[in-house]
Amino acid sequence: MSKFLFLYRGPAMPMEDFTPEQSADQMQAWGAWMGTLGSALADPGAPFGPRAAVSDNGSSPAPSDQNGYSIVEADSLEAARAFTDGHPFLSEGKGRFTVEIFELVPM
Repeated sequence: MSKFLFLYRGPAMPMEDFTPEQSADQMQAWGAWMGTLGSALADPGAPFGPRAAVSDNGSSPAPSDQNGYSIVEADSLEAARAFTDGHPFLSEGKGRFTVEIFELVPM
């Protein structure tokens, strides 16, 4: 089994801007998705807050639109990708949101 990092990218609304109803809906959707993973969910992750970027020349470019992460355990990259089926971050269906998946290589 390997661990895979899910990085969430897209123009997500900050959690503090959610109405109580939107917040409850999101919590329910994420809880349901996490429940389908069971023990394969190694780390539920967290949303990202304020951000900055530093370039190798010392400048400060605009940071990416990464929104958070989760870590799952799977036998392969394809198996990890299958965990995105029904993922609430991908529910809009307009191509604005992505889950980038990276295998975490032991050192």
